Amino acid sequence: MKDLENRADLELLMATFYGRLLADPAINYIFTDVAKIDLPSHLPQITDFWEQVLFHTGGYKANVMQLHIELNSKEKLTKTHFESWLSHFFKAVDDLFKGNNSEIIKTRAQSVATVMEIKLYSK
Repeated sequence: MKDLENRADLELLMATFYGRLLADPAINYIFTDVAKIDLPSHLPQITDFWEQVLFHTGGYKANVMQLHIELNSKEKLTKTHFESWLSHFFKAVDDLFKGNNSEIIKTRAQSVATVMEIKLYSK
């Protein structure tokens, strides 16, 4: 298996990851019923986010924390939601890629989830 190397790799990862999230009834409703994401427009934005996080080249401009604070005000994001999100993320990475960047993105995903949990639960 190859490592995450470019935006095309991140696009594949995000499509696979969101496919898994949306197939999981324990968490899919957050995306479909609460956030009501439009997947074709969401995937390039989330790919921008991870491209910036991993390669420092993305054009992501939104405040990811504020978006999740607003989402949490509509539907409480629980520890179980975060665990499910991370599980799907890690599995998608591990099924598609192997290498240093693959480990880095998983570590950063863990960090993002941890910071969000702390900020959401401290309010």
